[in-house]
Amino acid sequence: MSFTFRCLDPEADAQLLHSWVTRPYAAFWGMQSATVDDVVEEYSKIQSSGHHHALLGLDDGVPAFLMEEYLPVLSPLAGLYAVQPGDIGMHLLVAPPDGPPRTGYTAAVMETVLDRLFAKDKVERVVVEPDARNHKIHVLNARLGFQPAGEVTLPDKQALLSFCTREAFHSARAALHSSPIHQGASL
Repeated sequence: MSFTFRCLDPEADAQLLHSWVTRPYAAFWGMQSATVDDVVEEYSKIQSSGHHHALLGLDDGVPAFLMEEYLPVLSPLAGLYAVQPGDIGMHLLVAPPDGPPRTGYTAAVMETVLDRLFAKDKVERVVVEPDARNHKIHVLNARLGFQPAGEVTLPDKQALLSFCTREAFHSARAALHSSPIHQGASL
């Protein structure tokens, strides 16, 4: 796996994103009935907002995931928790696999995304707010250092607000890579 990032182009990438966000596994993304035009409109808004940005993650040059970063103070989270300097919000959607699912792939993607976010000097804490019913992502978040802070009501969902500090991420990563299951194996 060799992950890189590029800026999402709402027009050029709409068909690809549409094929991801309308699949059953992406139900928590909230775009099940979206059209390609809806995808263009949504991501054009995101890319022009100045505080919310979408990137396409590539695996050896092939589109593999969508990452969004945003400023919580300018998001629907504003007023729902005490935003701290250095907070950055994150959304992540991994593309459907082309073949059989690869064990540890989503964790490797999320680790790469967190690396990118924490590489920014001013970022001290990553904030996520997945749907409270999305138990799979809660397990993955915990593996990578996120601590739940409780449920919050957002316009489109009941969400589990969680935070990951730089220190918690580095500790979780060290534990993940030192486990006997992962020693000698790549994620």
